[in-house]
Amino acid sequence: MIRTVASEQSKKRRRLAELYLSYSDGAVRLAYLMTGDRSLAEDLVQDAFVKLAGRFADLRDPGAFEAYLRKTVVNLARMHFRRKRVERAYVDREGREPRRNAVLPDLATHDEMKEALLSLPSRQRAALVLRYYEDLSETQIADILRCRPGTVKSLLSRGMVGLRAHIGGE
Repeated sequence: MIRTVASEQSKKRRRLAELYLSYSDGAVRLAYLMTGDRSLAEDLVQDAFVKLAGRFADLRDPGAFEAYLRKTVVNLARMHFRRKRVERAYVDREGREPRRNAVLPDLATHDEMKEALLSLPSRQRAALVLRYYEDLSETQIADILRCRPGTVKSLLSRGMVGLRAHIGGE
């Protein structure tokens, strides 16, 4: 019984792989012509195959796969552009509204902070950037820097002392 199920799943995977090899190039061309972006076209086709993989067993006529794939690619492209249109409308709407308590960036402070960061040793600078810019935890930083979390705490502490000394304040 278990071998039969495993054998059927293996056949389905092989069949899906065959379909991907047979139809993906044409689907990418279709998506590219619709979007004008090769990378986006490849992503859309990948998403289409993922969507169709779950429904593959439900296809009454396996010969209709190409039509299903084409329709799925077209719908995904339309949804992509619809989503982009909504995003642009939101950004335009938000851009017109005056920001409350908006503070213009202080370029002198920016340059001073950049100079202070660059004056630190590279591991301290990496720890500070990963913690405060990337908002990573000490454990994640330790994995990236290949050290212990205690070492990360030390790097952060020393880095903050170095920044304060260079900037001259809190």
